Amino acid sequence: MSNIGRMLLTSSASITAPCEPIMPTPESLFPALQNCLYLNHAAVAPWPQVTADAVQAFAAENARQGTLNYPHWLTVEQALREQARELLNAPAAGDIALVKNTSEGLSFVAYGLDWQAGDNVVGIRQEFPSNRYVWQSLANQGVEFRQLDLREHPDDPETALLALCDARTRLISISAVQYTNGLRMDLAKIGAFCRAKGILFCVDAIQQIGAIPFDVQQVQADFVVADGHKWMLGPEGLALFYVRREILEQLRLTQYGWHMAEGLTDYTMEDYQPALDARRFECGSPNMLGIHALHASLGVLLETGMVAVWEQLSARVQYLLDGLQALPEMEILSDLRVERRSGIVTFRSRRETNDALFKRLQTEGIFCATRGGGIRLSPHFYTPFAQLQQVLDILKTSP
Repeated sequence: MSNIGRMLLTSSASITAPCEPIMPTPESLFPALQNCLYLNHAAVAPWPQVTADAVQAFAAENARQGTLNYPHWLTVEQALREQARELLNAPAAGDIALVKNTSEGLSFVAYGLDWQAGDNVVGIRQEFPSNRYVWQSLANQGVEFRQLDLREHPDDPETALLALCDARTRLISISAVQYTNGLRMDLAKIGAFCRAKGILFCVDAIQQIGAIPFDVQQVQADFVVADGHKWMLGPEGLALFYVRREILEQLRLTQYGWHMAEGLTDYTMEDYQPALDARRFECGSPNMLGIHALHASLGVLLETGMVAVWEQLSARVQYLLDGLQALPEMEILSDLRVERRSGIVTFRSRRETNDALFKRLQTEGIFCATRGGGIRLSPHFYTPFAQLQQVLDILKTSP
């Protein structure tokens, strides 16, 4: 187990053995712990200290000597691509493009495929807007967007989702985890169906990657996209976009620039060829600042190990669920089945309105969100149990 993992699982000793290295404290690794009770990783996460250090070092180097050390920056970029490959268990680092955000990746899919009038896309009505608007925008091409209402199929949403498909279904696009209540979908079941039926499978994994182990080969996804600023603990403005190599050529290019060419350093060539891998979706200069930041953040997760990250996060989710279930005035809106859980716990009060409860939690310094008809809590693997207990203690008190 990594030093970070051991630090989070054991309490700090008051006296350290003379020859034993001093373990870092959670507060030194995650400075937000010193300043707030942060339970909003499902929105925008605070950075680890190493990420802040990496950004500061990059900025200082740039100010001091400009791009003199650009070749080293490229090694950081390549290291990030390999981290992304490991995080997704992609066959190769070249299967993943570094794009601006989830919406851009979904748009590459929506406007890269060759649609015919009468085709349809199947998705979920309760999705975050990024995974609805882009498919709705295809209506002017005669493409129907069929949406499952999760409220009507709480027990087995996958079977109901697949029942919406027919011979004209070209694509299923869903989130791995629903942003409102943390419902985790059975991606492997959907992926197997899609592969058997010749339907493309697109996964918005922004609420899973960085929190729960993800295996793109096991779920048989054709496209996966996820921003780095939530559970990956990175900056806004940089996302991972995976495309299965066998279908790369099915996506027409919608953006063009020097960086997407196979021979990107030959600035004089007239007849260019798009990159033979996912880099073809990176049309212009890379976000080097974001690359350095996300590389540092993913280093924290991968050093800890994604299995250990999920074990520790899951323990914290269970702690919140146990505490909320002990409060009769609180109603849990998240699915309690273990296989359906994620890092999100959503609940509401039977006594207070969501707005009143949210304001009360804010006043107590608890950073959370209102989503899905309730209050959404989203700790991470490093969140102290003592902070979770603070939330439960506040909820015990009457308004």
